[in-house]
Amino acid sequence: MASSYSQEWRSVCDKFRNAQTLSDVESRKDPENDPFRSKYKARDLLKEIHTVLKNFDIGEAQNDDSDAEGQTEEPVDGGKGEANGRRCLGDSNAGIRAAKLGVIEYFLGVNHVETEELSAGEEHLMNCMKLLEKCTITQENVSLCIQARNQLGILWAGRDEIEKAQGFLEMAENIYMRYMKEDGQPPMDLTDFFVGEEDQLSQQERTKRFEMAYTHTMYYLAQVYKNLELFEQAGKYCHSTLQRQLEFNQFVPLEWAINAATLSQYYITKTRYMEGRHCLAAASVIAGLAGEVPSEAAAQESEVEYDKREQLRQKRAEIARCWIKYCLNVLQDAKKLLEDNTGELDIDRQTELKRARRNEEEELERERKSTVLFSSSDTFDSICALEDKVSCVFPLDFEEARAVFLVGQNYVGQAKEYFEMDGHVTDHIEILQDHSALFKVLAFFEEDLERRCKMHKRRVDMLEPICKELNAQYYLLVCRQLQFELAETYYEMMDLKLALADRQDDLDAHTVKKFNHLCGLSMKYYEMFLDSTRTPEGKFPAKLEDDLLRPALVAKFRVARLQSKLISASPTVQLENLGSSLESYKFVVQYCEENPEAKGAVETELELSEEMVNLLPIKMNRIRAKMAAK
Repeated sequence: MASSYSQEWRSVCDKFRNAQTLSDVESRKDPENDPFRSKYKARDLLKEIHTVLKNFDIGEAQNDDSDAEGQTEEPVDGGKGEANGRRCLGDSNAGIRAAKLGVIEYFLGVNHVETEELSAGEEHLMNCMKLLEKCTITQENVSLCIQARNQLGILWAGRDEIEKAQGFLEMAENIYMRYMKEDGQPPMDLTDFFVGEEDQLSQQERTKRFEMAYTHTMYYLAQVYKNLELFEQAGKYCHSTLQRQLEFNQFVPLEWAINAATLSQYYITKTRYMEGRHCLAAASVIAGLAGEVPSEAAAQESEVEYDKREQLRQKRAEIARCWIKYCLNVLQDAKKLLEDNTGELDIDRQTELKRARRNEEEELERERKSTVLFSSSDTFDSICALEDKVSCVFPLDFEEARAVFLVGQNYVGQAKEYFEMDGHVTDHIEILQDHSALFKVLAFFEEDLERRCKMHKRRVDMLEPICKELNAQYYLLVCRQLQFELAETYYEMMDLKLALADRQDDLDAHTVKKFNHLCGLSMKYYEMFLDSTRTPEGKFPAKLEDDLLRPALVAKFRVARLQSKLISASPTVQLENLGSSLESYKFVVQYCEENPEAKGAVETELELSEEMVNLLPIKMNRIRAKMAAK
């Protein structure tokens, strides 16, 4: 091989360095009408290097043949080479030559992919792999082998050939594992082949770049497993990727934080609240490393400061929203654990769970020690301190639930600072709905019915103004959600007032008026929801869409119940109310008769409706009989 110090070899190294600069630096300045200008210049240089290397190969191969005449060719590692791909056969210079050509093929492949010439890119990347197929796990080649497979994995994933991508990436993972087991020394970086000895990377930098390549493998595998709906594996690889990025200091704070917060949502769906909380605490702490949010005044004076301010505020608000979901899900899952078949707190179950809590806490501590935690010397204490502010075990009484609720409510405030109604309508409303849901589930733990009713009133106060303000023409789905939730909230308040009334011997006029008022408001919003499903001619659809089927029939069922609950001293008004109720119950029954597939969606409501269709006429006849007797 030509000497590293020869003029010709120096020229090759200079061209390689220039190609790298063109591709990585100058390409960012390319004009919009010629976006790949620097990439094409880099490609030309890489092709020139490829030609020179091929010429070197011809001369060196002849020398090798002459030198090897009369010698027996043996693997340099004592016979294990071809069997396990660890060493190349013959002169070790052959491996170096193959690696240098492989590096150029690799960069040509990446260049073509980046310029949207995928077939040519694939061809060069496959050429790279063929050059190294007999010596994949050496210090010279292992990093190149992994990175070539990473790029092929990305390429095939981009073509929606996910299983092909999976094959390349899993092979890259296997190569890394074998190398670390069998050697583990810092391997050569791709750039080491085209610099003088004085410019080669340090062992520390080689290790960092090699580990970064493998971190990319894990990141891409996480995406592949997600696309294959192997969510447990995807979560595992995503967690490991984030851990490695921290360990090797290879992360952008905001990007890392958002990925960790997103991972927390996966853990939440699996009720793995310890891991979910840890991800969120880490996300909040690492996001803080991105710096302080520039003031509004500074943002107005500088476009750079404005962009930084917007990005920091948005990402931190997104993390806050993930915290809200964490708190809400902890409370909702605790409610499911504690409620009886009527939806009320099961006291016996609560007592049993509290008794078991002591053993659970010991188990959780053991689990925590076995959980893969995000840690670095600078952030671990801060992450732990933030975790301690909210529990990861299910609250079992009002005080414990309130502690989780207050954390969630604090993050509601943070999220709303960025996602304001002006400019972020849908996001703002979703945050309000989560806030409402926090109050709803907290009310479950409250034993005092009056205080519970006040919590539902808070929900009304935050949602009703928005519902009145929104234009249903542009926000139909959101309006429906708000109408239904307001109807449900007033319905729950009515039920609470009914329970309080049952404790009294006589109902005063104020209580009756309040009760009827709540019934009327609940019916109003249910009817608004139902009206939104009507045709332009005002007719109720003969067949409801799947996503509206249950909500619409439940709304009609509850309107029927509300109409029958209205209190009036006038028998004539009572008959009118019961008649309206009967018609609403009949609607539910008739719809299910005409659309049998609907029965499964409203099984309980249908059964009660059929019962009331039979009972209400009897009740109405009794009222008529009393009126006639007078």
